[in-house]
Amino acid sequence: MARKKIAVLTGAGVSAESGISTFRDSNGLWENHNVEDVASIDGWRRNPSLVLEFYNERRRQLKNVSPNAAHLAIAALEDEYDVTIITQNVDNLHERAGSTKIIHLHGELTKVRPVDSCNESDGFSEAQVFDIGYDDIRLGDLAPDGAQLRPHIVWFGEAVPKIEAAMDCVSRSDIFLIVGTSLQVYPAAGLYRYAGAGTPIYIIDPKDVPVHDGRITHIRETATKGMEIFKNILKSK
Repeated sequence: MARKKIAVLTGAGVSAESGISTFRDSNGLWENHNVEDVASIDGWRRNPSLVLEFYNERRRQLKNVSPNAAHLAIAALEDEYDVTIITQNVDNLHERAGSTKIIHLHGELTKVRPVDSCNESDGFSEAQVFDIGYDDIRLGDLAPDGAQLRPHIVWFGEAVPKIEAAMDCVSRSDIFLIVGTSLQVYPAAGLYRYAGAGTPIYIIDPKDVPVHDGRITHIRETATKGMEIFKNILKSK
C-alpha cells in the first residue's frame, strides 16, 4: 500500500529556534539592515558589496547552528509517510536534519550562481548553480564563464521559479502541514489553496494567520512544541 503524502511548508519560525534571525519580527530590519537593501534585486544593483557581505555573515552564522527538534521531527515523518518539504528558508537545516525531498522556494544560502544567469521573468538555469558551502564570496569572484557570482537567493523583485513544483506537490498531498509561517509572504502564502478539497491542513504558528478555511487546524505553538502536538494528532487518526 502506498504511503500517504505529506507536503510540509516551512518558514522562518522553524529555524528561529536554532538561532537564525528573522526579519518580520523586527520592524522590517534584518540584522540591522533594511530588508530592501539586502534582500531585493534593487538592493543588489545599488550596492552589491553590501549584499555579498550580508550573505557572507549569514553563511558564517549558519555554519555554527544546528537543526532543532522541529527539523528533526519533520525529518522523522519520513519513517511512515512520503514527505516533501517546501521551504521559504534559505538555510540547509532540513537537509542536515535528514529530510530527503526539499523544494527551496527562495534559494539556498550555501550556493551561488553567475549574475548573467538571473532572468527576472524566467528564473535561472540549475546547471549554473555552484555549491560553496560556508565560504565567502566577494566582488571579483567569477564563475567559469567569467560572470560575477551572486548569492543563489530569490530576492524581492525576482521570480520564484519553483513555485509551480510546490503547487503540484501540495495538490497531490494527502495532508498539508504548514510550520513556522503566518502566511504573509507570497506566493508561498497562497499554496494552501492548491490542497485538494478533502485534504486536511494544519498550521503550526503562535501568531494569527490571515486565512479562513474550514479544513485548517491551527496549532498555536512554536515549531518544536507544535510538531509534538501534530505527531500526536497523526497517531490518533
